[in-house]
Amino acid sequence: MKFKVIGAGLAGVEAAWQIAEAGNKVTLFEMKPVRFSAAHKSEGFAELVCSNSLKASRLESAAGLLKEEMARLGSLTVPIARACAVPAGGALAVDRDVFSKTITEKITSHPNITVEHRVYDKIEVNDGEVLVIATGPLTDGALSEEIKRLCSKDYLSFYDAAAPIVTADSIDFEKVFTASRYDRGGEDDYINCPFNKAEYEAFIDELINAEGAVVHDFDVYEGCMPIEKLAKRGLDAPRFGPMKPVGLTDPKTGHRPWACVQLRRENEKGTMFNLVGFQTNLKFGEQKRVFSMIPGLENAEFVRYGVMHRNSFINSPKLLNPDYSLRSNPNIFFAGQITGVEGYMESAASGIMAGINAVRYSQHREPLILSELTMIGALTAYISDETVENFQPMGANFGILPPIEPKIRDKKERYAALSDRALKNLTTNC
Repeated sequence: MKFKVIGAGLAGVEAAWQIAEAGNKVTLFEMKPVRFSAAHKSEGFAELVCSNSLKASRLESAAGLLKEEMARLGSLTVPIARACAVPAGGALAVDRDVFSKTITEKITSHPNITVEHRVYDKIEVNDGEVLVIATGPLTDGALSEEIKRLCSKDYLSFYDAAAPIVTADSIDFEKVFTASRYDRGGEDDYINCPFNKAEYEAFIDELINAEGAVVHDFDVYEGCMPIEKLAKRGLDAPRFGPMKPVGLTDPKTGHRPWACVQLRRENEKGTMFNLVGFQTNLKFGEQKRVFSMIPGLENAEFVRYGVMHRNSFINSPKLLNPDYSLRSNPNIFFAGQITGVEGYMESAASGIMAGINAVRYSQHREPLILSELTMIGALTAYISDETVENFQPMGANFGILPPIEPKIRDKKERYAALSDRALKNLTTNC
């Protein structure tokens, strides 16, 4: 059987890795550096185009559970992420350049993987071939049209946004303080920019009146809501979202700030920080003007402004089997954000499952369908559930897992119990 994977993002490299590690030859097609999307800048594989955070590490969190399940399934990306982590409190954040470089080296040096750098614009699957489409949420051009042809009218899209990055040297450390929320992680993992009430209200007023880069409204996924759009929902909306002050105490005042912007380390050396939760669609000049009102960022040097780009996904509940294969053509598998999973690790996890099941399909074996008691199994069930209407992207969260009975009232204990149950069922299924 001949295996092909289109796209060397997080999902594509995981799919190719699973196929290759199972002893099969696989060709991985990657359009960079022949062509770059609007969001991609590096030639490396598994480029992180938005935040450098892979979310929480602790096992009693949905994101932490997801990564542990992936690791136990033989993930390529999880151990590499852990090896090139940068301080980020309770989150697993990585030096994105080291992360991408290491993954690229692993893939290109694998004896069973052949990489072809070219634009793949015609989907053809011959007898004896299995194709994994992991082209990501920025798929466009001829390949996008090909996917539309495969998926008919059930091809959807939404818009996503990325946050700005500033240099550490340009931050006024007289006005900020270092701390992790609720003292999780190291005390200097985050830089916190505290607002008093007057500063906050002035900032919000400028934010909601700033000029956006695109004039028409977007159907934006809730988890990546531009900060200016969130602010238009109400004066306190950002203060209960990315600017929430809970779990933080300003050492200069001894009190919790009225609101707070957190800056997370962008690289291992700590020379760059990104504005957590500040995805935006404002014009670059407006970003400089408005975000310079954040205490401590009055003279900030922006090494990357926030950008907004079109993300595409298919209507997976109507199109995909639980093994990530296309119902209309089981020789074709989809993986990554194009399937409607939301998040870096969720995309990588879908690549693991698509790769495993592509191999099983070639061997005429039953697919690996994980229990819905596991995080990966629950995400898979969601995107392949034919009863789902008005399909929207979904990330890892405990709400998609069946509840523990009898109910455990303490949230921390309940999450720990859900994680324990998931890992026990993962072992059973594998």
